Amino acid sequence: MHVHAPHLLPAPPKPHFQLPCRRAPIHPRKAVIVGGGARRSPPFTLVEASDRLGGRVATDVVDGYRLDRGFQIFLTADPECRRLLDFPALRLRPFYPGALVFTGAGEPFYLLSDPFRLPLRSLSAVFSPVGTLADKVLVGLTRLRAAAAPDDAILSAPETTTATHLQQLGFSPSIVERFLRPFLAGIFFDPALDTSSRLFELVFKRLALGDNALPEDGIDAIASQLADRLPAGSVRLNSRAAAIDGSGLGVIVTVEQPEAEKLLPQLSIPEKPKKSERSTVCLYFSNDRALVQDPILLLNGSGKGIVNNMFFATNVAPSYAPPGKVLVSVSLVGSFADREDADLADEVVRELGGWFGAGQVASWTHLRTYRIGFAQPDQTPPTTPAGRDPRVGDGLYVCGDHWCSATFDGALASGRRAAEALTKDRGLPT
Repeated sequence: MHVHAPHLLPAPPKPHFQLPCRRAPIHPRKAVIVGGGARRSPPFTLVEASDRLGGRVATDVVDGYRLDRGFQIFLTADPECRRLLDFPALRLRPFYPGALVFTGAGEPFYLLSDPFRLPLRSLSAVFSPVGTLADKVLVGLTRLRAAAAPDDAILSAPETTTATHLQQLGFSPSIVERFLRPFLAGIFFDPALDTSSRLFELVFKRLALGDNALPEDGIDAIASQLADRLPAGSVRLNSRAAAIDGSGLGVIVTVEQPEAEKLLPQLSIPEKPKKSERSTVCLYFSNDRALVQDPILLLNGSGKGIVNNMFFATNVAPSYAPPGKVLVSVSLVGSFADREDADLADEVVRELGGWFGAGQVASWTHLRTYRIGFAQPDQTPPTTPAGRDPRVGDGLYVCGDHWCSATFDGALASGRRAAEALTKDRGLPT
């Protein structure tokens, strides 16, 4: 999930994000921001390599369908998001608090519901084969503990991998393989669950305290709302930074981790081995009918196939498709570089025919495939502590989801800290 995070064009009628390419001069008494992700800052010139702002947070509109670039959901409990964003203006549409799990055996799907929000519906899951009764109790206890823990305590706690952490908590292999692994892989783009236990606890807390949601106009409505607040003449699009010398008032580097390490080689951690990139592929299909009625996430708990998770996006937000049409979103974890888009789409439809029946998916029309090579930064232990200092040199600052937690909230909080540090260091008014 990009919240991942695992982890972008505007919706009509007004394309907020496609700002004209204004060649704003870089004034020596202004800060320079390299990269156009989501942040707030002091007086600045923003230098963005692409033709739009927002980084990985983007939505394309194709024939009336809103296609988020990759599987991305918004966690309404994120405190920095609540501080900076106008939630009512986003017109957030929540997911069902639970999931449908495909196991490939017995019933086609097993429903898991949040027992704290939907206690009656959750009773059906008590004796399902997706985990033991003890697992269901343990999920509730883990939820309560995470919800009560301060963020700083979570992000500075001793850490291990999420896979090891789940084992230490006492979860059975059944619930890990059938529910927790595909669910968390959809968020972290990490099926091995090598992600830090800190991030698991943080995301679990957010899920306990709020909703998963989609903005009515697509995920890029989040970044678009922030971009609409930028001063006129402050943005230079189609302008790639080749090098940084740290002169002038200050420079804030807010690009993705690989680009940041190219611009600033000192950011690499020599003792931490490089991991393969967290990649994902998201395929969109259209149809005339949703095969599931709830706005719910469907997980592949069978341990077979290439589909990790899917959902009928129009069940969550009907505005994601033209009237009378249904939008299907299917997520894979990995790059699948050996397969062409058309072949991959055919394989996905065949696989989902085993979920719903071949006749039910035969009429699906493939709309588009998104391959996100770098969906999230490396979040394997050891991770950086909460509130990491953005200062990396005289007048040089770094922020982004690789400098904090790999979430919307982490990126925003990191950007705020960088702006506050520059403002303080240069004696600028707040």
